[in-house]
Amino acid sequence: MPSDNEVNASDPRPDEALAPVFSSSNHDAEMEALTIKGILEASGVPAMIVGPQVLPSLEFQVQVPEHMLAEAQRLIDEARAAGSEAAVEAEAAGEGQ
Repeated sequence: MPSDNEVNASDPRPDEALAPVFSSSNHDAEMEALTIKGILEASGVPAMIVGPQVLPSLEFQVQVPEHMLAEAQRLIDEARAAGSEAAVEAEAAGEGQ
């Protein structure tokens, strides 16, 4: 267990803003946001979904700490390049941890 003085690279920094790494208002935006959040968290990148609770036609976003934006985008690009099968495998691997 890390001591109070140790900092994990995936932990948000104090007063760090979150940056959107994904944004969509498509009909399947919520499902895509959930998948992307799962991929990022399975890879150690903390992520948060921001979206409407009542009006699903509005935009959904996945946000990550600013200092992890490039890593998050790389992970999403790799998952998209590998296809949906790789995304399902990455999500399942994260659930087993």
